[in-house]
Amino acid sequence: MSRPFRFLHALLLSVLALAAPAGASRSLAQPASNRSPTTGHVMVVAANPLAAAAGLKVLKTGGSAADAAVAIQAVLGLVEPQSSGLGGGAFMTYYDASTHEVSAYNGRETAPSGAAPTLFLDDSGRPLPFFTAVMSGRSTGAPGAVAMLALVQKAHGRLKWSGLFAGAESLADKGFVVSPRLSGFINGGPARQAQAPDILAYFARPDGGEVKTGDVLKNPAYAAMLRKLAAEGPAALYRGQVAQAIESRIHADPMPGTLSTQDLATYRAQARPALCRPHLAFIVCVPPPPSSGEGLLQALEMLEHTDIAARGPGDPKAWLQFIEASRLMYADRDRYVGDPDFVQVPLEGLLDPAYVAARAALISERLGPAPGPGLPPGAPPRRADATFEAGGTSHFVVADAQGNVVSMTTSVESVFGSGRMTHGFVLNNQLTDFSFSPTDPDGAQAANAVAPLKRPRSSMSPVIVLDKQGRFYAALGSPGGNAILAYNLKVLVGMLDWGLPPDRAVGLPNVIARGSDVSAETGKMSPALIQGLAELGVTLRPGQGENSGFHVISAKGGVLTGAADPRREGVVLGY
Repeated sequence: MSRPFRFLHALLLSVLALAAPAGASRSLAQPASNRSPTTGHVMVVAANPLAAAAGLKVLKTGGSAADAAVAIQAVLGLVEPQSSGLGGGAFMTYYDASTHEVSAYNGRETAPSGAAPTLFLDDSGRPLPFFTAVMSGRSTGAPGAVAMLALVQKAHGRLKWSGLFAGAESLADKGFVVSPRLSGFINGGPARQAQAPDILAYFARPDGGEVKTGDVLKNPAYAAMLRKLAAEGPAALYRGQVAQAIESRIHADPMPGTLSTQDLATYRAQARPALCRPHLAFIVCVPPPPSSGEGLLQALEMLEHTDIAARGPGDPKAWLQFIEASRLMYADRDRYVGDPDFVQVPLEGLLDPAYVAARAALISERLGPAPGPGLPPGAPPRRADATFEAGGTSHFVVADAQGNVVSMTTSVESVFGSGRMTHGFVLNNQLTDFSFSPTDPDGAQAANAVAPLKRPRSSMSPVIVLDKQGRFYAALGSPGGNAILAYNLKVLVGMLDWGLPPDRAVGLPNVIARGSDVSAETGKMSPALIQGLAELGVTLRPGQGENSGFHVISAKGGVLTGAADPRREGVVLGY
């Protein structure tokens, strides 16, 4: 049996075992197409088949979308540790079918109480090299994903918290089949892995090599952590022996951090109303800052001042309008968005119709110079931003039998976070999402400067779309570092403006325009489209950085349709 077939066979067995209700047959006789439908009334779309199967099993046993989210994240932290986990953070939008309300949950990490604006400056006052900062103890904030999930599950769960970790625990104990994507990061990932002994030790094989596609990997430390989390609730992570271990690992060389057990014990996730605005015949909802979802709303409003909806994905002029709106969106986001508990974010001004119209008027017939930020009503003086956002993130969507929907983006920031682990899970490096340079010579502060207990700005922006009657229409989101906004905007335009089904919207070429740089998946574009854009002044360079990982659920006539991004390993499961 060849290695690829062994991998697919073992993965299929694992998915079937995990998705089946207790006592159900694990026969392979059922066609694969029926195991992974793209339509149904209950649905999970997640970045790994094992995670999607864990969520579906919870739904089949009467659980809610909130319950399934806990199970999905527990498995993702095991099978996709390069992207998210117990040591990371998250944002969620949640649609309540009984009230038609959309809530936003903020599980973004917080800086230690001992953090200073100079956190990422060297002794001479210059910003540290980015990967030096990532691999340091300074990069880790108090993790928020577990606290956020506990908050959501307490409000919207139907099952007991203690029963939501069984699937992940079993996989960690018995082992799971290493996927090609995980193997790629283990064996061909960033060179900085050579400086991450925890990561190297975890993925080491007895013969001295590193685990590869098709190998079975066990994580007994993670299984023990999940048993503790199931029995004790989120306090298992934020207090006691695990919190002490987190503190100890962060306080170790090189460049120890200051995150303390007190910082962990006092961490709180936040529940707030979602930020919603109309677009065409829809209402688009995102989390408020420090998420950057406001940028999506602003860009959609700007595009309503163009004729992009009357054009289509083969029209160079439509993509020029998309590029120009993207550049304007990023310019304002980079200048003004930060943690609203610490800085004044001119949210109403950024979305003010007159201001948006003035920004949209800058969208021209040809690509012009890179736009600077505008001056929205209520904007305080701000310096130019110096934030670099890496990409180690995942996204999933869930719709339960009652019609409730979760859209959640979750992250450890860079690939394998800070490279430090404890109790079988990776610790984040989310604090490198702060601006490394906090002030101008005149003392003007960056909106995203470091401060004690502050949450760094995030590009994560899980989306829920309603129709004008307040009924659920779509849930979507993507990983991708700062490209998340461009990725999400592309699918929103594809589905809402161009009327494309989810899979076709997801399959559109990714185009990221920020400042003077425009990159794209040129291999997914026709020569005529590339030539047409060149005639409009747009020179595309091949896309770089993290691929998108869209997951979408949409509803029409009471039937759900799901789509998983073919660029990654995600799947649609439902019934």
